[in-house]
Amino acid sequence: MTRRPRPVPHPRRARRRVAGLAALAALAVTAPLAATVGATGAAATTAAPSVFAPQLVTVDTPGRADRTRLQKLGLDLTEHAGRDYVEVLLHTAADRAALRAAGFTYDVRIENLVERGVEIAELNEAYAASVDVSPLPSGRDTYRTLADYVADMTTLAADFPGHVRMFDLANPTLDGNTVHAIEIGADVDKKASGKPTFLLMGLHHAREWPSGELAMEFATDLAQGFGKDKKITRMLKRARVLVVPVVNPDGFDLSRTDGEYVDLRALNDADPLGGTGTVLATPGQAYKRKNCRVVDGQDIPDGTCRLTLTSPGGFGLGVDLNRNYGGFWGGPGAAGPVPAAGEVEAGVLDPTYRGASAFSEPETQNIQTLVRERQVTMMISNHTFSNLILRPNGVAPTTIGPDGNPVGNAPDEKGLKALGARMSAQNGYLNQNSWQLYDTTGTTEDWSYNATGGYGYTFEIGAHEFHPPFPEVVDEYLGAGEHEGRGNRAAYLLALQHAIDTSKHGVLKGKAPKGATLRLRKDFESPTWESSFEDHLDSTITVGRKGRFSWVVNPSTRPLLQSRPIEELAAEPFAGETIEGGTTEPLVGTVDHEYVARRASDVLRIDLDWPTPDDFDLEVYRKDASGELVEVGTSGNAPGEKEQVQVPDAAAGTYVVRVVNYASVSPSYTVEVGQYATRSTFTDGRREKYTLTCEVGGKALATRKVFIDRGQVKRFDLKRACR
Repeated sequence: MTRRPRPVPHPRRARRRVAGLAALAALAVTAPLAATVGATGAAATTAAPSVFAPQLVTVDTPGRADRTRLQKLGLDLTEHAGRDYVEVLLHTAADRAALRAAGFTYDVRIENLVERGVEIAELNEAYAASVDVSPLPSGRDTYRTLADYVADMTTLAADFPGHVRMFDLANPTLDGNTVHAIEIGADVDKKASGKPTFLLMGLHHAREWPSGELAMEFATDLAQGFGKDKKITRMLKRARVLVVPVVNPDGFDLSRTDGEYVDLRALNDADPLGGTGTVLATPGQAYKRKNCRVVDGQDIPDGTCRLTLTSPGGFGLGVDLNRNYGGFWGGPGAAGPVPAAGEVEAGVLDPTYRGASAFSEPETQNIQTLVRERQVTMMISNHTFSNLILRPNGVAPTTIGPDGNPVGNAPDEKGLKALGARMSAQNGYLNQNSWQLYDTTGTTEDWSYNATGGYGYTFEIGAHEFHPPFPEVVDEYLGAGEHEGRGNRAAYLLALQHAIDTSKHGVLKGKAPKGATLRLRKDFESPTWESSFEDHLDSTITVGRKGRFSWVVNPSTRPLLQSRPIEELAAEPFAGETIEGGTTEPLVGTVDHEYVARRASDVLRIDLDWPTPDDFDLEVYRKDASGELVEVGTSGNAPGEKEQVQVPDAAAGTYVVRVVNYASVSPSYTVEVGQYATRSTFTDGRREKYTLTCEVGGKALATRKVFIDRGQVKRFDLKRACR
């Protein structure tokens, strides 16, 4: 591989020690809350940690049911999880109390994230002082601000006009920011001629700074490497790369400016609380997750986002953009607008609040438009942290979906897993389904994959924290230890290679009048969890001067319509028991029933029924070798809805079925326990077609219906029909 040119160092940026107007704005917001803590700086310093000091904790979740129960608390779950734990960001003492009240045990990993932020900023300053330029393609030695991203994209487009262009996405944000993107490829200013697209994104979630850095570094790498690195040059002649490093500029700008260590003591004289405000203002929005939505359906005056989000760390208000996409929007793992008992919903303040409707937010509408108008054959959405490569689907395959069938695995599970494994070999990340972290719906790749068939992944970058010391960002991009020289750079290059691999996509070839517009369109209904919305794909290319075209496209049949494997329960259980229960006391009454499974079963199903439209809940436990109860499933439906728990791959042993009287005066209830075998079957699939039109002067002169699958080539001669 050709060596990359040594990057030109950025001018040394002054380190900000005073936040100026931004800090004064923060003081205005936090002063009322600060006054409740104490009127002097000393009092505030003592009291502030109990109110404002966010912590990162590792919560014990021995089973999948524990994860589901943890999600129901409305806490700020990170993407860092393992077989028996999930890491959670606790913003307030109330968060800690909720965790304890629910009976969870946890270890504190970072005691005070505010203090950790100060420590990281000092480490970053020391690193920047120790190097002229970093090994990154850009040579950067510290995290970018929003202005830095705009400046760097502008510079790339100016320095490499033949193969880099910068453009603005369609929708400004609620706070009035423009979302910028860059496109990289040979002859990038010419009209699209049929090359596939690789889309790389960062910073859906405001606090996840490395996600934008790695996207921007890959764009810089490609821009510098074109014409010098043979591999990069070859791929960029066959593809277009779209990079949106900051999907959520409103949130990121707040997180980044507040997250930089700011010594506010210089403002003490201006602080009406004599120093209290400066202490409490420092945490700011450093760990903000969401966008700047305050009230569904209502915009805010430009530039006012900082003044309206008053909760510690910007934790409360806003929409989680990675739950706002159309793919099964409104399903498990995404909170609705109103708190709901027994569901993963704590209302609009929930960290996973999904918004008023699918694609309700301007930021997700921007990405929707990009995907609709391009043949995006590969997509990666960067996040932090957990060192994971996640692939569709977002919910467990046994989950009953909107069509009444188990969701199953993605039809392309084998291919998605194989490519994920190749990429994870470069960066050392764990390659797994999204649902193996925890259930999510409304995510970027769940919509893009199911709407287009183009492969999509989430990269969870970094092992330990949302914005670690900057040298760790360098290592994540270039690789370290046994992955030195590879890292996410090599993983992204594999993703780009997949984008142009025609054995994984379809190709439309043929003849048409030079200068004609070829349009490939498909109108359909995208399912949400409870309904659907009108959706479409509409991409175009321009026929070259030779009157020939070769267009790399995604399959015409969406994955949702393809036959998929599911596990189907046998009609009758091979073992089981019926248990009749008597009266229990409302709100506090529970009754435990033991069931002994003498052999393992594919599924252990427990149904709870009662004669009146009241409300029971159901919890199921398994006794371990020590006699301790380990939760394996829960069901807490709305009043009147009966309860059911299914335990997959249920081992032999003793189970405890706990009936909880949530709000019932029923004289009795019935528990049906059944052990079932399953058989693998497939859903009915059907084919879907594109509509291909040839247009001249805005008028459609020829139309064809096109079915195309992965690896297929279809040929058309449109010269005569499209004259």
